[in-house]
Order: sequence, then structure tokens, then C-alpha cells
Amino acid sequence: MENLIQLVNRLQRACTALGDHGEESALPTLWDALPSIAVVGGQSSGKSSVLESVVGKDFLPRGSGIVTRRPLVLQLHRLDEGREYAEFGHLPRKRFTDFAAVRKEIADETDRETGRSKQISSVPIYLSIYSPSVVNLTLIDLPGLTKVAVEGQSDSIVTEIENMVRSYIEKPNCIILAVSPANQDLATSDAIKVSREVDPKGERTFGVLTKIDLMDKGTDAVEILEGRAYKLQFPWIGVVNRSQQDINKNVDMIAARRREREYFAQTPEYKHLAHRMGSEHLGKILSKHLESVIKSRIPGLQSLINKTIIELESELSRLGKPIATDAGGKLYMIMEICRAFDGIFKEHLDGVRPGGDKIYNVFDNQLPAALKRLQFDKHLAMENVRKLITEADGYQPHLIAPEQGYRRLIETALITIKGPAEAAVDAVHGILKELVQKSMSETVELKQYPSLRVEVGSAAVESLDRLKEESKKATLQLVEMECSYLTVDFFRKLPQDVEKGGNPTHSIFDRYNDSYLRRIGSTVLSYVNMVCASLRNSIPKSIVYCQVREAKRSLLDHFFTELGKKEGRQLGTLLDEDPAIMQRRISLAKRLELYRNAQAEIDSVAWSK
Repeated sequence: MENLIQLVNRLQRACTALGDHGEESALPTLWDALPSIAVVGGQSSGKSSVLESVVGKDFLPRGSGIVTRRPLVLQLHRLDEGREYAEFGHLPRKRFTDFAAVRKEIADETDRETGRSKQISSVPIYLSIYSPSVVNLTLIDLPGLTKVAVEGQSDSIVTEIENMVRSYIEKPNCIILAVSPANQDLATSDAIKVSREVDPKGERTFGVLTKIDLMDKGTDAVEILEGRAYKLQFPWIGVVNRSQQDINKNVDMIAARRREREYFAQTPEYKHLAHRMGSEHLGKILSKHLESVIKSRIPGLQSLINKTIIELESELSRLGKPIATDAGGKLYMIMEICRAFDGIFKEHLDGVRPGGDKIYNVFDNQLPAALKRLQFDKHLAMENVRKLITEADGYQPHLIAPEQGYRRLIETALITIKGPAEAAVDAVHGILKELVQKSMSETVELKQYPSLRVEVGSAAVESLDRLKEESKKATLQLVEMECSYLTVDFFRKLPQDVEKGGNPTHSIFDRYNDSYLRRIGSTVLSYVNMVCASLRNSIPKSIVYCQVREAKRSLLDHFFTELGKKEGRQLGTLLDEDPAIMQRRISLAKRLELYRNAQAEIDSVAWSK
């Protein structure tokens, strides 16, 4: 099952390459689902020495204060034979055979991310070590817990480190390696304190006790190592690291491991525990446990990956296709987007989507109400009729019927209908513009390309403006037609009034009496109402024919004509996708590739079982 750890190693490296290292993200994260071992300890707890003992190499930076300022993901790969070497995730094609250079690169890479300000960063460093003397294992070395900030660090550094450590170890898939020094009271151990908070039952915590050889004479760590002082589900493991003097003298790890084995085997208090003490045993037990945890998590990983692939594919589909590279492809892409917009616009007008009903409301409520507010009866009041009739006669009074007076009364009344007619045209124009804006917001593809969205919107509005002017001209012509030619039947009825009681022998001037003028006003009002009723039906027909129908037929025709004249570079300016969306699609595509590769790799491992 050694390939299980290698599988997780590959997935972790791929995750970090995408910027996925377990932090909150708008993108789904695989990192949090992968089993890992996090090394936790206070400063000067011997945490770095434990890692070096497990690896068998002196490769970690040393010094006072906070030395580890970024998580170090340490991936150990066992070689059957060959020379040992190291590789960094940020330098994938460079092999390090000098581990002093590895130490320097860790320090330099830390400074590249955090600067020389002694601040911390949650972005991990990836280090892979290939050696015949290691077991297959992955460990995450976290910054040491501290109680006070040193010079050059903010006062919040203590909380920041604790929050970072907690963000790793509180995840249920994380195995905690809690490193505590034996020469300090276990009750004050930073590692035990923080691990107890996230794992109160000790079900995923391994306790490591360092500096056993530095305890005061007459004291020992047997109670802790036997699990009586603080019980964990897994046995405590004691290690004896190199002393500072050994480090200064460059005592190699092989000699240090031999001395460690001899210490536990020859010290009376620890003889009975020697078989499960030491850094070699620690590495083997962690490797074996990590493999078993990974194996148990495979079904859950497969489920998570399958679900996430569906979600990523769905969002990528929603974001749309990437931009074509050739002019023909760009033109086709723009035309398809415009057709999608045009289709949505038509659906609004046809009632498939809401909004088209507002146009009917203009015809059924707004126009009739506006016509009613004209109040023709006031226009045809006695004094106004008298004034227009006498003015129309000029120097020659009318002989039988005041035809010119009738015409002037009718024309001045009908001309006022132009106002409601124009208002109806403007109202429908406003609704059509509103539907264009709504259709643009509902056309998903247009959201990708701000410039195309602006151009399509401008072209649609220009087309609507042109249709509005044509509609207004046609609609006003309807009113002008009624003004320019009166219905003949209206005049043919006038002589009947004489037969029904009129006396043509009366003086011309007697015809200006109130009764006569009232009859004229009543007749004109009747005619105007008849014409108004006719226009109430014909004005909507004209507006629909000139504006609505044409908008459905040819809203973007002019735009399409101009589009065909553009070159590839000009078409490219229309497809200037929002950088945020472009970046989102790239990130999603990379993440989808990661999950598909993870799916294939995990499936192959699952089948090999």
C-alpha cells in the first residue's frame, strides 16, 4: 500500500500548484479532504530535531525565535537504491544533493513570501526527499507555538500562529504529531494544550516526548510514555535528539540514531519500552498509520471528487466557452451570442417571459385615459364655438351652414389627439428599451464580454430610436388624415336639421344665437368622439406595426451588417472578456483537470486493492 502515500503526495502538490492549500476559497478544495500529519510543538520543543531524525538528514533552518514561518510539507519517498536528493515544489527540475543548500533554500523561499520582517505566511513550501533510509511518509511542519512576540514581529503573531496551527489540526482528516519536551511540565505543553482542544479524546493524536536525556537526575518520563500521565489512543513515543554540541560537531544522523537506540536499551527505566521508542520507530509507525487512514478515506474521496467534478462542469458551462482565436470563429461566436439575446427579447414580447404585457397596458389603459383627459366638451364650449365660427366666416357670413367654422372646430379638437398619440409611442419605446436591458441581463453569454454588451445594447437602442421616429411619424399621420378629410356623411346630415325645425329664411345673424351654436357644438363633439374612437383602435395598430413588429424582425439587422465589415482584430475588441470571469474559467478548468486526474489515480489505486 506504499503507493497510497505517494498518491496523496501527488495530489497535495497538485493542489498547491493551484493555490489550494486548505484556506477558505470560492473554489472547492481537495486539500482539506486529504489525510495528512501535522507536526505541532512550542518553540524549543525539539520539533525540528524530531523531523531531522525521522529523515536522517540535517536540513532545517536553525536559530532563535520563530524559525519556521511557513508550513513545510515534507514528503519522504523511499528509494530501493541510489543517491539521496531533495526537490522543492517551486523548483521542480532542480535536484539538491547538498542538504546545507536545502536549508538555505527553505530560508530564502520563506523570505520571498514573507520578506525579512519575521512575519508568517500560510502558503506552504513543498520539499520532497528521496532516500533509501526513509519511509514513505508526508509530514507538515508548522510554525512553533509561542507565548510572546520577538522584536520585528507584530503583537498579533502569537494569535496568528495559533490560528494557523488550529486551521490545520482541527480538520478531521489531520493526524496530529504533538511534540513536547520531557524536561518541562506536560501540563504546560503548548502542543498538548492545542491538540486537546481539537481532539479531546486523543483519537488522532500521537504524542512525541523529546529531551528525555535532559531531565533532572532522579526523574524520568515513564508515566508519560506508558500513557498514565496523559492518555492517548496511540502509545507515546520517546526520542533522543542530537545535542547542540553534536550539531556543532556535525555528528551524522546514523551515529545519532545508534546512540538513541543505545540510550533506550541501556537506561533501566526505559528498557521495557525500547522496542517502541526512537525516531526510526516513529517514522515507521506514522507511515503505517497514514497508509491505513488513507485507505479508509478512499471511498469518501471518490464521492467528494465525483460530486465536485459535476459542480465544476456545471459552473464552467454557465461561464460559457473560451474566446475563439480566428476571425471566423469570433464572428460566429458574436452572432450566436446576439441570436441568444434576440431570442430572449422576442420571448419577452411574445409572453414567454414577462414584460410584453406592459405594451398592452399602454393601449388598454394609458392611451384611453389620455384621450379622455382631452375634454372635448370644454373645447366646444359656447364661447369657443362662437369665436371660431365667426372668425371662420371672415367678412362674408356663411349662407346656409358654417362649413369653415365646422372644419376649424373639428381640426382644433382633433389636433389635440397628437399629444396622447405621441405619448403612446414614447411609452412603448420606453418599454422596448426596458425589455432590451432585461434581455441583456438575462443573456448569460453577454456577461462575459463587457464591450460586446455595450455595443449590442447601443445598437438595439439606436434601432429602437429609429423605429420610434418612424412610428411617431406614421401615428401622427393618422391624426392628420382625420383632420385633412372629414367624413362626408357628417355634412350630408346637416340639411336635415333645417327640415327638422330650422328656418332658412331667418336672418344670418340669428343663427349665432345660443341654441344654434349649441347645436353646432353638439354635432362637432359627436363627430370628434367618433373619430377619437376610431383612432383609439388604429393608433395601437400603427405602433405595433412600426415599432413592436419591426423590433422583433430587425432589431440588430444594422448591427449585423456593420459586424460583417469588421476584421479579426476589431472583432477581438468586442470579445474582451471580463478578466475576473476569464480568470475564474481558467481556475475552474485547472481545478477540473486536477479532480479528473485525482479521480483516475484514486480509481486505479482502489482497483489495485
